[in-house]
Amino acid sequence: MSRIAVPLAQPCPLAAFAPHAGDPFALLLDSAAEPHGRGRYSYLCLSPKVVLTESRGAFQALAGLLPRLEPLPDLPPFQGGLAGYLGYDLGREVERLPTHQPDDLGLPPLAMGLFECIAAWDHAQGRAWVIGPAEQARALAATLEAAPPLPALDWSATARFRAEQDPAAYRAALARVIAYIHGGDIFQANLSQRFQAPLPAGLSPFMLYRRLRHCSPAPFAACLALGKSLALLSASPERFLAVDGGGGVETRPIKGTRPRGATPAEDDALAADLAASAKDRAENLMIVDLMRNDLARVCRPGSVRVPELFTVERFSTVHHLVSAVTGQLAEGAGPVDLLRACFPGGSITGAPKVRAMEIIAELEPLRRGPVFGSIAWIGGDGRMDSNIAIRTLTVARGRVTARAGGGIVAESDPQAEYEETLVKARAMIASLEGPS
Repeated sequence: MSRIAVPLAQPCPLAAFAPHAGDPFALLLDSAAEPHGRGRYSYLCLSPKVVLTESRGAFQALAGLLPRLEPLPDLPPFQGGLAGYLGYDLGREVERLPTHQPDDLGLPPLAMGLFECIAAWDHAQGRAWVIGPAEQARALAATLEAAPPLPALDWSATARFRAEQDPAAYRAALARVIAYIHGGDIFQANLSQRFQAPLPAGLSPFMLYRRLRHCSPAPFAACLALGKSLALLSASPERFLAVDGGGGVETRPIKGTRPRGATPAEDDALAADLAASAKDRAENLMIVDLMRNDLARVCRPGSVRVPELFTVERFSTVHHLVSAVTGQLAEGAGPVDLLRACFPGGSITGAPKVRAMEIIAELEPLRRGPVFGSIAWIGGDGRMDSNIAIRTLTVARGRVTARAGGGIVAESDPQAEYEETLVKARAMIASLEGPS
């Protein structure tokens, strides 16, 4: 199949996506921060050839769907292939886990589309292209260039989030995790709570995404239109797994959080407190070790390294403690093998992973669904990038739901951990309720 790259004279991925934001399956993988770093590229994917939603044998099916494409030079890394989400509950395809939690959202455990033609933006260069078969690429470029200007951000329709567990019940669940740790079951578990609100009349999921993006620009943001008033809206700061053109792998787990300060001095003090925190460093190191072990399943022996440990990174509403783990895929291993070996991400499970997931299933009253899984693209040339779907809103059944949690360790204080979830949820709440 002959493929070309058509230069695209549409500077704004949001404007290009807007006319298609209600399509049955349309994706904007939106780098809303760091134009010269991890947020360099954005991608728009429309009209998939097929969408995989069946979880049984999902990883094998994904590998079978992935086309073989020769990359075109000097272009963004994703040039066609698979894109969509892998929900947290897809972990049941990897490990035997309890299934008693109800699923009140009813979304499929994954939704990955096969895209032969995509649009790609390089924000560092200020350039864009449509990449794909010649006829399709020219037609899509003409469509995207005809998009009208983006309307102004609209804050008129709002609603109030409410926590689905009262604070005492959530703190009791946190205390139960700490008891499991003292009992020797686990070293750490990521326990979360969920917030929900009605979707206000007149507020489209895309406008809600734009508001979330405004409140919390993030390098691994995404807007997934899954059908009428059905969407996944992400402002994730966290890379899950990336694979480059030579089979090099990187994961960047986040563990450790502080709010941003009201003044530069307060902001610096909070960052310094996070950097010096023995509790947060221990929490981060546990997940680094877990990810080292996960990567080692599919990487060349001796290739797994930790080039970056305990780096404080500043985002719009929080400071995070971030580390990097790298490796080199073994001969014959590909990006889908890597996903299966590491899924779901250790930063939103705990360690040891399987026992932590069992405890999460016991203590969280509802299934997590797409949230805390991953939003990903997998290229036909073997490259991949993916996020951990944190700071992510789900729009389904006339409701907006948000989930926030944190890593619980032996030194955790239930009240402090409860308050940390509110810090992490702040931008998601503001996107619906309006900025304070």
